[in-house]
Amino acid sequence: MENSATLEITIISAEDLRLSHRPLKKNAFVTVRSTSTLNDGGASSTSLDRDGGSYPHWNEKLKVALPASARSISVEVCCKTGTGVRLVAVAAIPVSDFCEPAGYLHFLSYRLRERDGERNGIINLSVRMEGAGPFGRRVQRPLAAPPTMWAKGEERRNYGVAVGHPVGYGYRVY
Repeated sequence: MENSATLEITIISAEDLRLSHRPLKKNAFVTVRSTSTLNDGGASSTSLDRDGGSYPHWNEKLKVALPASARSISVEVCCKTGTGVRLVAVAAIPVSDFCEPAGYLHFLSYRLRERDGERNGIINLSVRMEGAGPFGRRVQRPLAAPPTMWAKGEERRNYGVAVGHPVGYGYRVY
C-alpha cells in the first residue's frame, strides 16, 4: 500500500470572485482534492457562504489524504445556483510549496483561474502536513558534483533562455 500523509487545510477566504464576468452573489463553497484522486472519495468541501458575495469567508478546516504519488492539490471554488453547481475557478497547488518543514503551518494565497485560463480571484488558505511519509524527508545530496559529459576543450553555451509553464494553466476538471 502506498504511503500517504494527511493535510489539514484551513480555507480562510476568497477575493474578487466572478461568475460569467459578473460579481458572485452568494452560495460559494470550496472543494479540495489531491490530483491523484480520480473519484470524489478523497475530496473534502466547505459549507456554503451565504452572505460573502464576491468576497466569501469560510475559515473552515478540512482534512485531505495526500498519497505519496500526488504532485499537487486542486482547490476548486464552486457556486450553487438554481440550476445546479457551477465551477467558478480552480487553483493547482504544488506539494513542494508546503511539504517542508514537517508540521509547519504555511499561509498561502493563490490566483484562481477559470477553465479557459482566465484570471478569476484569489484564494487564501493555510496548510499543515500531518504524518511524515516520504514528503518530510530531506534528500541527501552528494558531496562532489557528478561528472559532466562535456569534453575539456568544449564550452557549454547558455544564452539565458528559460521556458516554463504556469502551474494550473490549462487545468481540466474531470
